[in-house]
Amino acid sequence: MFYRIAADILVIVHLAFILFVIFGGIAVLRDQRWALLHLPAVIWGIIIEIMGWICPLTPFENRLRKMGGEQAYSGDFIDHYLLPVIYPAGLTRYTQYVLATIVLAVNAIIYGYYLYRGRKTGTC
Repeated sequence: MFYRIAADILVIVHLAFILFVIFGGIAVLRDQRWALLHLPAVIWGIIIEIMGWICPLTPFENRLRKMGGEQAYSGDFIDHYLLPVIYPAGLTRYTQYVLATIVLAVNAIIYGYYLYRGRKTGTC
């Protein structure tokens, strides 16, 4: 039971990290110190998608599930949890490129606004 709960908590942490990668720039608009955490997270998220790597949290979750008597899944977190909700088909390399582009675009817009606002007020 402990391992199943730990795996479920890890899924929540994993999802929170993904949301932070996509939308964490909003926190930077409020306090620029968030950039120290957010920029490396964005770089990591983009690299994972572009290279087709599996995030280390996925095998860790699968191991916890096995230890809890459940079956592990193949693929990565996005393929297993998010794509069935967002897309009817499986994760392809093209889809990974699209996801990486979306992350990059969202954050470029947020950081562009941050820099524009900073120049306008002289705080950046």
